[in-house]
Amino acid sequence: MASGIFALLDDVATLMDDVAAMSKVAAKKTAGILGDDLAVNAEKASGFVSDREIPVLWAITKGSLLNKVIILPLAFLLSAFVPIAVTIILIMGGLYLAYEGAEKIHEYLFPHEKKPVTPIEVNLTKAQVIAKEKEKIKSAVFTDFILSVEIIIIALGTVVGEPILEQILVVTFIALLATVGVYGIVAIIIRMDEFGYKLIALNEEKDSFSDKVGLILVNALPKIIKGMGVVGTIALILVSGGIFVHNIDYFHHLFPGIPSIIKEIVLGLLIGFLVLGVVSVFKKIWKPKTKSHE
Repeated sequence: MASGIFALLDDVATLMDDVAAMSKVAAKKTAGILGDDLAVNAEKASGFVSDREIPVLWAITKGSLLNKVIILPLAFLLSAFVPIAVTIILIMGGLYLAYEGAEKIHEYLFPHEKKPVTPIEVNLTKAQVIAKEKEKIKSAVFTDFILSVEIIIIALGTVVGEPILEQILVVTFIALLATVGVYGIVAIIIRMDEFGYKLIALNEEKDSFSDKVGLILVNALPKIIKGMGVVGTIALILVSGGIFVHNIDYFHHLFPGIPSIIKEIVLGLLIGFLVLGVVSVFKKIWKPKTKSHE
């Protein structure tokens, strides 16, 4: 009986060791999307009245957890019964990521006019504030759903050939990391300026140490969000290129002498701008048709 218990414990230890190793691989593969997720949600969770930022972020976090509850069972069912579907969805996700990265680069090189984004004002009525909050929460949760699909499918793609129990443990861990880790960091980031203002107001002395630290925190917030956006864009290109290289044989065996990271960046950029071009042409063709029907 004792030997049976020790054998069971040994099996559990081996399983957890395998899960930990695969989780590291999955985390590396999804790091780019997590970075983009972090940048997007930090931007979406900011711009609220100070005392409403955390409640709004908590509402988005709950929406994110619900997204994972919906996506995870569907992903595991596909992996168990239609594993080829995981690869197909993975490649489709790669096309979307490449397009998103190329669009951001194009927007940086050829900026479009944007409508000014105004934060939620303090003098709005309670009903107006609630309506604006719900609108931003809905938008953030929808974006999270798209990113969650990508994260879970990429994580699942790293363990698709493993036993179903290990798949469930690894992908669920990554999904929880994507929610708890990302939104935990977002909570810290969006409160940086508030903490900075408190340091500035800590004493009446001008140009004190607390004032300097407070000003650094206040001024750093928009730069950090912008910096994460740049890192996220690079990561989108790399992750999408990696999906194409590792899941399409033609690309995998193309130019074997070139380092993998160079191949992934080039493929991510080329395919991203190709998809961007196709989408742009489609939009130009579609717009006149929609106007003619109005």
